[in-house]
Amino acid sequence: METVQQKSWFARNWSWVIPVGGCLTVILLFVFGVGAAVFGVSKALKNSTPYAHAIELANDHPDVIAALGHDIEPDGMFKGNISLKNGEGHADLKIPVEGEKGKATIVVKGDKYDGDWSYEELYVIIKDTQEEINLLDKSLEGI
Repeated sequence: METVQQKSWFARNWSWVIPVGGCLTVILLFVFGVGAAVFGVSKALKNSTPYAHAIELANDHPDVIAALGHDIEPDGMFKGNISLKNGEGHADLKIPVEGEKGKATIVVKGDKYDGDWSYEELYVIIKDTQEEINLLDKSLEGI
């Protein structure tokens, strides 16, 4: 009796496995690449001076603490951008935050000149009441 050797699974299916596998590989590489880019940019912006300064001021401001509670933390993805070039820059951010009592958004608009940030707008909008709490030093208003 003659024994017929059967082809392997790959030998029988290579004509569709290679194109489908190649396409899936390209799609996965693209998705992971975009994800890594978004994560990297997000992490860089969260480590920026305007972002950190806004969170710090919100955690120290008595009116914000009264409205949101202690330990105010970022809550989700922020919107906006920061551009830096030759020691100068511009920031325009909206940072969602939450505390034990509620949620809010911190609005940051500022410019960087000679290595120092100067803020045009820096306030918190309480979600429930739409109240705006100014985080800038009151003694500098109207100058």
